[in-house]
Amino acid sequence: MKVLVVGGGGREHALCWAIARSPRCSGLWCAPGNAGIADVATCLPEVGAEDIEGILSACRDHAIDLVVVGPEAPLVAGLVDRLQAAGITAFGPTAAAARLEGSKAFMKAVLAEAGVPTARSATFTDAGDAKAHIKDRGVPCVVKADGLAAGKGVLMCETEGEALAAIDTVMTERAFGGAGERIIIEDWLGGEEASAFALCDGTTAVWMGAAQDHKRVGEGDTGPNTGGMGAYSPTPAVTEAMADRIMTEIIQPTVDAMAARGTPFKGVLFAGLMIDDEGPKVLEFNVRFGDPECQVLMLRLDGDLLDLLEAAATGRLAEVGAPRWRPEAALVVVMAARGYPGAYEKGTAIGGLEAAGAISNMEIFHAGTRRDGSGAVLANGGRVLGVTALGTTVAQARTRAHAAIDVLYWPEGFCRRDIGWRAVEREEASAGA
Repeated sequence: MKVLVVGGGGREHALCWAIARSPRCSGLWCAPGNAGIADVATCLPEVGAEDIEGILSACRDHAIDLVVVGPEAPLVAGLVDRLQAAGITAFGPTAAAARLEGSKAFMKAVLAEAGVPTARSATFTDAGDAKAHIKDRGVPCVVKADGLAAGKGVLMCETEGEALAAIDTVMTERAFGGAGERIIIEDWLGGEEASAFALCDGTTAVWMGAAQDHKRVGEGDTGPNTGGMGAYSPTPAVTEAMADRIMTEIIQPTVDAMAARGTPFKGVLFAGLMIDDEGPKVLEFNVRFGDPECQVLMLRLDGDLLDLLEAAATGRLAEVGAPRWRPEAALVVVMAARGYPGAYEKGTAIGGLEAAGAISNMEIFHAGTRRDGSGAVLANGGRVLGVTALGTTVAQARTRAHAAIDVLYWPEGFCRRDIGWRAVEREEASAGA
């Protein structure tokens, strides 16, 4: 098969890396790609991830058999619809099904129909009404932009002042653009967060693993939310029994509800969960692999990713069987440009990549990178590298990732050194018991 992956971040590098390993992959392209993806695929830097016409032209030019859409924006914009209309097989949901991520209010409506547990919430289009609601309901609460906000439109509010300021940030100042025309105010759930993934073909859903992400920019989970500063898999919060509950109480009911609406969901359904003593509750749905969760899932996957993606896209998941997983843990540490998630500098040089990449049981997935005329790798985004390692324990995987980071030379970058801290604490407690 000839495959085109859409996107240019760490998630897409991990997908390209895994697809390239399939014996069925006879050609691999990525639009637009990045400096790291260029090592495993032919990049099309002139074709942006949201350039629907450019992607269609690339498919015709290269006789593409399967398109794998990485980011959420082109999915919500209807890329899969256009590809299907042109007779091109695509992995990912249609625009109607992608509303599960494109609108949190829509997602809440589907969850209510499906009887899926989630936080109590209210939706507002007027800032004054939203502020009156805060004064009536009290805090803590969570204020969310309804639309796509690159993973940053969720504001955790412990005080009334924080909640009122969050409403102004989203609705009045429009910090997240049009995504803030409507907001969701919901209960602050306690428990432990986890990311759960399932491949779906419209009717059938199969478990695709779980991970735990670290959204806050600072050590100890402090500071503003980001697109993700690191992740690990598996997570102790999602046992085999909990995975069964997630599939039966959350994933399959959602897939059934979407089919009943006439908008069957095909692709990967990513449930952001809060798990407490009562069980799992949905914080949000995403309609694509997470970033950086995808990086650890791909490192642990023991099988042919291309077979799975094609089966999901063509309604044949029941025929291919459940994915197989390596027994090791995987952990990714994101290296970001200083200043992220605020203003940051682009164009700084990154040294030591070859030496770091030579460390065993480790892969460096590029997120925001490009090469200059001399071939040097330059930072070209906020999140720049995903240093990803395997280990018999989460602690060992983290040690390997840190060893690679210490070989790199990039003074303008930073990372968190405590990724996986919950799992490491559990491992240490178990070893000392």
